Amino acid sequence: MTWVLASILLPLLGAAVVAGMKKNDRLATLTALVVSLLTFLLVIPMWASYTPTGDRIQQTTSMDWIPNFGIHISFGIDGIALVMIAVIGLLVPIVVGALGLTDKLPAGRSAGGFLSLILVQEALTIAVFAATDVFLFYVLFEIMLIPMYFLIGGYGGANRQYAAVKFFLYSFLGGLIMLASAIGAYSLASDKLGKGTFDWATLVTVVRDAPTGTQIWLFLGFFLAFAIKAPLVPFHTWLPDAAGQAPIGVAVLLVGVLDKVGTFGFLRYCLPMFPDASKELAPWVLVLAVAGVLYGSILAAGQRDMKRFIAYVSIAHFGFIALGIFSFNEQAMVGSVSYMLNHSLATGMLIVVVGLIVMRGGSTRISDYGGMAKVTPLLGGMLLIAGLSTLSLPGTNSFISEFLVLLGSFVDYPVYTIIATVGMVLAAAYVLWLYQRVMQGPVRGDALIGAGGGPGTAIAPELGATKAIKDLGGREIAILAPMVVLIIALGFYPKPVLDTITPSVQQTMSAVQGGK
Repeated sequence: MTWVLASILLPLLGAAVVAGMKKNDRLATLTALVVSLLTFLLVIPMWASYTPTGDRIQQTTSMDWIPNFGIHISFGIDGIALVMIAVIGLLVPIVVGALGLTDKLPAGRSAGGFLSLILVQEALTIAVFAATDVFLFYVLFEIMLIPMYFLIGGYGGANRQYAAVKFFLYSFLGGLIMLASAIGAYSLASDKLGKGTFDWATLVTVVRDAPTGTQIWLFLGFFLAFAIKAPLVPFHTWLPDAAGQAPIGVAVLLVGVLDKVGTFGFLRYCLPMFPDASKELAPWVLVLAVAGVLYGSILAAGQRDMKRFIAYVSIAHFGFIALGIFSFNEQAMVGSVSYMLNHSLATGMLIVVVGLIVMRGGSTRISDYGGMAKVTPLLGGMLLIAGLSTLSLPGTNSFISEFLVLLGSFVDYPVYTIIATVGMVLAAAYVLWLYQRVMQGPVRGDALIGAGGGPGTAIAPELGATKAIKDLGGREIAILAPMVVLIIALGFYPKPVLDTITPSVQQTMSAVQGGK
């Protein structure tokens, strides 16, 4: 058994155990935390045994599933999949550990049911990144929607049912279109090899030789599914609703991890399998990418709800990622992959901090807060760190990613790059605006501040009653500390991540350049 397969099976087993603990929330939480930590620890030997300069796909495992159609249960990783699996392994223990601090479960709902769905989501997401059979990838791509649907629909806000159905239908429809393209690729392999297959490596060598017109049609099927998942404008409309209604822990996984399946799909499937179509349609994709940067930035600045604010910020960031991928420049593409990791860290921390704020104030509306840094200085500092990483301040993890994207994309697409830099200016404006409104200025409402401006009590405005507000406790600091360390460490020393992903990016670039 490979480390990859173990990291898929362990949370599935843990989910089965936790699901049976419906009458003991404390035990269910502790068990889920142990399982998620053990899953994260599996990343250490997985990373240690990975050779960046070795084969493209490593730590492989495969078994027959439907042999008559050339379908296998096959898993393996490259450097891109490895860093995404690592960030999943990090975020899930944080989500589990934060339960009760950032979210309160609805009445009558057990922690066991919620956490078992979280662990299933973790296993399926890891499996999606590790799948090396195209049909298996499609199946997992669709199945992973199910636990997220129930997490949003069963534990979310007032409009959770609408948000959950919209999320499911958008992604499910995109997956069906991708399946049609996958069947088309299977048919091409059958014509050329005399036997159909869904093996990714084989399809890459077969489909890339197809006429450009055929490639374009097949490319569009995959691209639409991934553009919805990413999400790129104009396929993004499900995200603000889903992120706005999802519980905080679920939003961390939705915005921080699941969205990356889309950009990962561009790199793993669209570019190597359809190189000619990718180059032919790249200018149109770049238009969508730059539009997403500007649209997301402008809409973020106008949001009144903190969770929807983060959703639109993410839409802008995914525009940067797509810009780097479809610039077909090695520096830009390396920047995009590292951006996938760093966005997960920055956004994950920002969502958790927002959850801690909401639990104290009882509202997600930005206008219901003000001057909180006077009452909760540590919490204010954490919001500032997450915000500075989000706006890609030099010295934080996101800076090198954004810098590489802009540096590389400027070589061949200077106009797109210059327009995208406007998003950087807007990012500084909307992030600092959020911090200023929530943490600075006079304390909103009838607040009682302790002597000398120290911690005290403040009113939750929409509740109309005084509520004690405390600064971060030991458990909350322990949850946020790993993300703070990584944000600063990767800001000053990103080499381990860049060394891991660069060879995989080079192999992707080689596949694209080898097209007709």
